[in-house]
Amino acid sequence: MLKTSNELRKLLRDIDHKGYPAYKSLAGGYQFGKYRLFIDHVQGDPFASPSSLHVEAAHTDTGFPKEYYEKACGRVALQDFLTRCLARRFEEYNFKAKGSGKSGLLSVTRCGQEVLERSACEIGRDKTVVRFHVGFPAFGRTINAGELEKILFEFLPRCVENSLFYEKLDGGKVEEAVFLAEDQKALRELLQEENLAAFVADGSVLPRKSGVCDAPMKDGIPFCSPQSMKRTFLLPHKGRISGMAIPKGITLIVGGGYHGKSTLLEALQMGVYDHIAGDGREFVVTDETAVKLRAEDGRSIKNVDISLFIRDLPNQKDTTCFCTQDASGSTSQAAGIIEGIEAGTSLFLIDEDTSATNFMLRDDFMQQVISREKEPITPFLERARDLYEKAGVSTILVAGSSGAFFHIADHIIQMDCYRPLDITDRVKTLCLEHKAPRTQAPDFKLPERARVFDGKPRGGGGKRADGYGGAGRRDAGGVRGDRPRKKIKVFGKDSFSLDKETVELRYVEQLADAEQTNALAHLLRYGLEQAADGRRSVREIAELLSDTLEKKGWEPFCSSYVPCGLARPREQEIYACLNRVR
Repeated sequence: MLKTSNELRKLLRDIDHKGYPAYKSLAGGYQFGKYRLFIDHVQGDPFASPSSLHVEAAHTDTGFPKEYYEKACGRVALQDFLTRCLARRFEEYNFKAKGSGKSGLLSVTRCGQEVLERSACEIGRDKTVVRFHVGFPAFGRTINAGELEKILFEFLPRCVENSLFYEKLDGGKVEEAVFLAEDQKALRELLQEENLAAFVADGSVLPRKSGVCDAPMKDGIPFCSPQSMKRTFLLPHKGRISGMAIPKGITLIVGGGYHGKSTLLEALQMGVYDHIAGDGREFVVTDETAVKLRAEDGRSIKNVDISLFIRDLPNQKDTTCFCTQDASGSTSQAAGIIEGIEAGTSLFLIDEDTSATNFMLRDDFMQQVISREKEPITPFLERARDLYEKAGVSTILVAGSSGAFFHIADHIIQMDCYRPLDITDRVKTLCLEHKAPRTQAPDFKLPERARVFDGKPRGGGGKRADGYGGAGRRDAGGVRGDRPRKKIKVFGKDSFSLDKETVELRYVEQLADAEQTNALAHLLRYGLEQAADGRRSVREIAELLSDTLEKKGWEPFCSSYVPCGLARPREQEIYACLNRVR
C-alpha cells in the first residue's frame, strides 16, 4: 500500500544523522500529487552505485494525446522524447545536493542519435513509468536526510512536472518526434513493398563529427542521389521525399580512399534504427534485418555448418558441425553468414577492409599456383549470387582492391568526394573486355539442421546484478531460484560478463548503445537459467527471449525490480550474443 509524501518526509527526519544503512527503510511507494514515487533499491553506501527509483503517472494526468502512443513506433518515439527531456532537467539539478561520494547525483539514460526502446521510460496501457538513479546524500557514511529531502521534495517534482506532463512541454516538438517516427515506419514499409534493400534521402548528412561523437559533421556534404537511382515516395507527414533507392540484389560501393565508401556503409548499417531529428540520417533506412558481416579472428564458434564455404580441411575436421574456440578470419566470416541467415537476415553489409581476403575471393593467378583441390575455401564471390537468387539474401559490399566483384554486381555505386555516382552501365561494358573470374560454385545448399544451444543452467556465485539475493524465490519464468543469479558486469558496448565468463561483442557493429549490451546480458542470463536444457536450439532460445521481451517487457529478465539502463536489442543481436557464448 502506498504511503503519503508526508510519511516519507517524516521517515527522512527520523533517520537523519543515522548510519547509512538506515536509508533502506525508505524502500517502497509514496503518493506525490499527480505521480507516485517508488524507491526500488537503496545503495549500500554513498560510494556505491546510486539508488534506483521510478515514478509512475496515469495517462489521465500526463495528458498526452492517445494517438501519439497507440502505435508502437509513436510510443517508442514518445518514450525517447520524454527520457531526453528528463535528462536535460536532471542536468540542472545534478549534484546540487551536497555530500560525499555520489551524494546528490540525479541521472537517467543518456540517449544517443538512435531512437531505442529503453527501460528508462515505458508508456503502458494506462500509465507512464520513468526509471532513474539518485545518489542518496551523506557526510562520510552518516545520513544527510535534509539534502535528500531537498532532492525528493524540490528538485524531483520540478523535473517530473516539466518532463512528463504534456501541458508543460512544447506540443510542436512532441508532435515532431512522433510524426518523424511514423514517417520512418512508413518508409520502412515502402522498402518492403518496392523490393528495396535501403534508401538514402537527398540532403542526408552521413559523416559523423568524430570517431567518438556520433553527431553529424558540421558542414558535412549533403547526400545527392544519382538520377538513375532516384526514387520519390509520399510519407504521411513529411510528404514527398526523394533519394537513392538501393534495390535488393548485389550492390557494390567503390571509389578512391577517403571518398565516403565506408561512411555510406556505416550509415546503412545503422539505418536499421530510427534516428532523432537533426541527426542527418533521419531518412537513411535499411532493411531491418540487415547484418554487418566481418572477420572476427579468435571468436568462439559452436556447431555451425560452414561447409557451404569451407570443407575438406587437411586435419579432417568436420565443417558440417564446426567448433573452435579460436576462429580464423575465414572460418569466423563463414560462420557469420550461416548464423546471420539463421537469424533471419535478408541483407548482408560487408566492407572488404574488415573481411578475410582469402574468404572473399581468389584470383586466377592464385588458383593456378594453388589448385582448387588444395584449397578448402569456396570464396564469397562464388556464393553471393546463389545467396540472393536461392536464399533471398542481398549483399551491399564496399570493395576497393579487386575488380572481381564487378562481374556479379547488379548495381555499382562510385563514391566521389562523398557524392554517389551510378557507374553500373559503364563498368558492365568494361567487364566485357576482361576475363570473368569464376563467380559461381556448385552444390549450393543451406544447412537444415537446428543447432542445439549447449549452454548449461548453472547458478554461479555472487549477488544479483541489481543487488538482491535470490535464495528460494520463484522467477517470472516459473523456475525456482534456489541459487544466486549470475552477477552481471557490462564493459561499454564491447562486452559483458556473467560471473567470470566474458561474452565479447566488440565486432557486433550494429549495437548502438551500451544499454543494449546490458540488456543482452540480462537476456542471456535468463536464457541460461530458464531455457538452456541441452535440447532447445539456438533459434528456439532466441525466439523465446524475443517473444518474452515483446509480450512481458523487461520484468521477467530482472530480479526484484526493473533497473534503468536497458535498451532493446534487435533479434539479430540476440542471436549474435548466443553465438558468442564460449
